[in-house]
Amino acid sequence: MKIEMYDGLPIVSVSLSYKGKTMFLHNVLLDTGCSMTIFDTAEVESIGLIIDRKNGRPRRMYGVGGESELCYEQNVKKIKINNHLLDSFPLQLGITKETYGFNGILGIDFMIKSGSIIDFKKMIVK
Repeated sequence: MKIEMYDGLPIVSVSLSYKGKTMFLHNVLLDTGCSMTIFDTAEVESIGLIIDRKNGRPRRMYGVGGESELCYEQNVKKIKINNHLLDSFPLQLGITKETYGFNGILGIDFMIKSGSIIDFKKMIVK
C-alpha cells in the first residue's frame, strides 16, 4: 500500500473483498492509535458488507477529546483486505465519512493480524 500524507495524516487505499465482490476504498486512515478497523457503512454496503444486528453489537467509538460515535461491531468471516484473507475478523461499521472525512480506518488489529510493516521513509506499507 502506498501512503500519502494529507493534513499530516497517513492515508491509504485498500482493496476490500467480501462474498465474491471486490471494491476499492480510497481515503482510508492508517491509524496505529486505533484499536479496531472500521469502515463507513454507506461505502461498503455495495459488496454486501452490512450491519449484522443478530450477531453483532452496538459500540461507542471514542476519539481524541473523548467524543464518541455509535458504530456496530461484528465478526466478519472471510473478508479480504488487500491480499490478506481474514477468516474471522472483528470489524466495526459506522459513519466515518460524514463524521471524520474517511471511508474507513485501518486499525492496529489489522496491522498485527496481517504483519504489516509501515515504512515512512519509502511511504509504503508492506
